[in-house]
Amino acid sequence: MTRIVVTGAAGFIGSNIIGGLNARGIDDIIAVDDLKQGDKFRNLADLKIADYVDADTFYDAFASGHYGQVEAVFHEGACSDTMEQDGKYMLANNYTLSCHLFHTCQKRGARLLYASSAATYGGSSTFREDPAFELPLNVYGYSKLLFDQRMRRDCGLNFERTKAGRTHQVVGFRYFNVYGPREQHKGRMASVAFHQFHQFKADGKVKLFGEYGGYPQGGQMRDFVFIDDVVAVNLWFYDHPEQCGIFNLGSGRAQPFNDVASSVVNTLNGRNVSDPFKPWLSNDELVSQKLLEYVPFPDTLRGKYQCYTQADLSALRATGCDHQFDDVQTGVAKYVQWLSEHQ
Repeated sequence: MTRIVVTGAAGFIGSNIIGGLNARGIDDIIAVDDLKQGDKFRNLADLKIADYVDADTFYDAFASGHYGQVEAVFHEGACSDTMEQDGKYMLANNYTLSCHLFHTCQKRGARLLYASSAATYGGSSTFREDPAFELPLNVYGYSKLLFDQRMRRDCGLNFERTKAGRTHQVVGFRYFNVYGPREQHKGRMASVAFHQFHQFKADGKVKLFGEYGGYPQGGQMRDFVFIDDVVAVNLWFYDHPEQCGIFNLGSGRAQPFNDVASSVVNTLNGRNVSDPFKPWLSNDELVSQKLLEYVPFPDTLRGKYQCYTQADLSALRATGCDHQFDDVQTGVAKYVQWLSEHQ
């Protein structure tokens, strides 16, 4: 039987990966997490797992061989708060622990598919998996970059080690702006779509930042990627153990925050749900009807904010992965419908 480990299992991406594995009939899954935030249990309650192990005890037990033969580890566990300033804590969680897990996987013959981040690019205007473009703006981004650098060093710059048989599969995914079901526990770090859904439900309108960084109000652009697409790509690499390296995982298209707001409000107003022919309100119409409001860009984010991201998918496509990603209008509409059904 296939045994899988998912760290950060009760989190956003981890729980969705378990859901994707369950859909394939795989349930010999060891779920690893820290449930100090108790309500995260909801992300596991409807999933099939073989065991739950607290993160404080898992890593040493895994190193000792306690869990027998493990085929693959999906390592999603991390501190993902981009506003966290405690660098010692961040590096211990996102770098040192990940290095320990990597060495254990190599020793135990387990494949490692791990979460990196587009935050590694930070202030760059080019988003390609190349050290020349890696300019993190915060210690979170640096912690993710440091582990990527370690993997390049230990596995070879392009991870072409499989041909020489030096290590088992290692894949790092640089997640861009992921949104979708099972992120409700993330608080301020939840996606824009999540917050706008609840803003609209509470206030009858959504809010976006005003102009900043040379972009008009609501015009800052990000690569927004739906969680179902993230899971699909993770599982594609699981199906292709010969593929290794660090890969961007975004939609490959930059869209303005205005598109997210428009999709949230129009979907909640019935477009794509009860009346697919209902006219789609433009952003100007949303503003004039007081359904969309712009607020001044906060001083606390100045100099620390990515105004533009767009994943270069050249390396991903070169592997043969041809997964087609939802655009914001499609993915956000799916998500808003899910939120409406699961309030």
